[in-house]
Amino acid sequence: MTTATLKFKRYGGNHGMSIVNNNHSMQAVLLNIMLWSAGALVLFYFFLLGNTVFNIVARKSIETNSRVLSSDVGQMELQYIALSNKVNLTLAQSMGFQETKIKYATAKNVGSLKISNNEL
Repeated sequence: MTTATLKFKRYGGNHGMSIVNNNHSMQAVLLNIMLWSAGALVLFYFFLLGNTVFNIVARKSIETNSRVLSSDVGQMELQYIALSNKVNLTLAQSMGFQETKIKYATAKNVGSLKISNNEL
């Protein structure tokens, strides 16, 4: 029995250890892959989170600018209405404009067209 055990240890023992070592190195490789993947996913998550926060801040800034521009447009409309109410015939004449006589362009009849009711 001892000789069989010695033979088994000599031949099978070394090969068994290489299988165990290969299995251990395979587990280490898989663990490294999983850790790197988790790290990459965490970085990707922070990237998306940062973009979301940046977009929210940009939207708030754009909304503020939109409100300011909207009030500016309202003020300009009021100025336009006030100025357009001041425009009249006396202002135009003081600026050198004159009334013109209206001339209409008309076309003369060249002829007439007669439609007969002949049905053939």
